[in-house]
Amino acid sequence: FEPTSPQTRNPSEERRNEESLMGELSELVQKVVKTSSWWERHGIDACILALNFFALPAGFLFLRSDTALPFLLGIFVLGMVHHTVTVKGSHLASHNALTESKAWGKVWAIFFVEICTAFTAEQATYNHVKIHHGYTNVIGLGDSSTWKFPFLNRYIYMFVAPVAIPVLTPLVAIGLLKEVELKTAVRTLCCMFLGLYSHYWLLLNFSGFQSTWSALTCMLVTRSLLAHPYIHVNIFQHIGLPMFSAEKKPKRIHLMSSGVLNLPRNVLLDWSFGHSIISCHVEHHLFPNLSDNMCLKIKPIVSRYLKEKKLTYNEDSYMSRLRLFLRHYETLMVHAPPITELVGIQ
Repeated sequence: FEPTSPQTRNPSEERRNEESLMGELSELVQKVVKTSSWWERHGIDACILALNFFALPAGFLFLRSDTALPFLLGIFVLGMVHHTVTVKGSHLASHNALTESKAWGKVWAIFFVEICTAFTAEQATYNHVKIHHGYTNVIGLGDSSTWKFPFLNRYIYMFVAPVAIPVLTPLVAIGLLKEVELKTAVRTLCCMFLGLYSHYWLLLNFSGFQSTWSALTCMLVTRSLLAHPYIHVNIFQHIGLPMFSAEKKPKRIHLMSSGVLNLPRNVLLDWSFGHSIISCHVEHHLFPNLSDNMCLKIKPIVSRYLKEKKLTYNEDSYMSRLRLFLRHYETLMVHAPPITELVGIQ
């Protein structure tokens, strides 16, 4: 995208052009959505989540083994299931992308976010859907600053701190409960307790762990198995890209195309995190209510359209972003980001 001089274009013409671009792209995407089957819109992702639940008994059973290989396989299975359910499942549920029913969407949000992830569904929806998506890369709102911990050095943050995610998640959730109604807070605490205690109970009574500490250690290991890429992906796809002030942010299509980045497809992360978080993040930010499979389906349309209109379409590899963040950690993760102005389209 080439910024233009404010003298060359009338602001009202820019707004109409912006709305026309987003409207045209939305029309192209809606045509695909309307001609897609329920299986494509929701079934494939629901099937992936169901398969993970079916794998749970095998994971707990493998942990009964005294042999290293089956035991490690059990750790891997439970870790993969946990991240698929808590990242992919919670993400889709918070966007109501698992079903077309709002009532069932609320049920799935409580199940995946509160019982499985040990977080609060209301705050997850508000902070992620309303703020992060509504104000992507807007300073002080959706600028991903919640992922920054300036007091940690680059190596601690990138390679050690992610292990603490399973411990920090419920603690942060409890801290956020003061912002919700009492009955909602009580429900959230009960759901969080149910999810955490169920995991602990199964390790003691089904997997045969003999002590509280061994069970808690296993919980920490399985729940942090993919914590490193989880942290990395969340910072790679927004931080380091253009940031805007609330007063001068561009319209939606420019905001999302310039402030979001896609990573390449990866079998492990596609399965556990979902396409909308990995390789179709731009598409997800433009059309957040679509499921992972639908984001993948519309990806060629969105990428082709943005490139044809000379709009930004950010793509980079995981290792390239990792090297960038390690080299420029202070600039990206400690200091305040510079504010970008796309002149003529504010």
